[in-house]
Amino acid sequence: MACFLLIHGGFCRGWVWAETADALQEEGHRVEVIDLPSCGAEGDRLGDLAADVAAVRGALERIGVHVVLVAHSSSGVLLTEFADHPSVRHSVYLAAFWPQQGQSFADVSGDQIPDWMVLRNDGTAQVSPDPEVVRQALSADVDAERFAAEVHPRYVLQSLAGAASPSTAPKPAHPTTYIICEQDRAVPPQAQEAMSAGADHVVRLQSSHSPFLSMPKQLASVLDSIAARNDRGATLEAGGANS
Repeated sequence: MACFLLIHGGFCRGWVWAETADALQEEGHRVEVIDLPSCGAEGDRLGDLAADVAAVRGALERIGVHVVLVAHSSSGVLLTEFADHPSVRHSVYLAAFWPQQGQSFADVSGDQIPDWMVLRNDGTAQVSPDPEVVRQALSADVDAERFAAEVHPRYVLQSLAGAASPSTAPKPAHPTTYIICEQDRAVPPQAQEAMSAGADHVVRLQSSHSPFLSMPKQLASVLDSIAARNDRGATLEAGGANS
């Protein structure tokens, strides 16, 4: 069984992974979820990319080795910083931005402000106060009433402090998988296809940008398959070493 560390994207906290984490745990996996310092309720207390990197590094040091690191959306930039980390066994980009060395989130996202996002004067951004505008962009396959009542109120502020920080993008030292969300209206599937070109494996889900909300068990099944592939690879490697 694997140990997963799940990293949420912008405007969220770790709660978005709840159902997927439960499904993975039912399969016997260990699951850790992190809340990033760049997202929260108080704009003047939010961190930047460096703070997020430090938080993930601290979690990896606490967990130990052989972690499957999964990141969603804007946190693909964060995930890329750990491409050569010795504790990470596999990186999974979930509809996530994947920068090249020297590129920032602003570079790979096109530095455009979508209509579901509102800029504030304190260096942060928030989602639109209109739940349907946000649902159509991020979770069109989630029931509208559920989204308005349970999801939209839980979005938080997102710091913009790290948007221009260039990625170090170290050379990958472990396998990567890219999960393309084919009904995504936030990160176009065509852009995901292009970014996935550098992955060792590509998986496709017929979901919106937020499969952990619309199809958490299917997402967990994909992640379970990735863990199984890792286990098979480790067995083959060990067999080769002993032969």
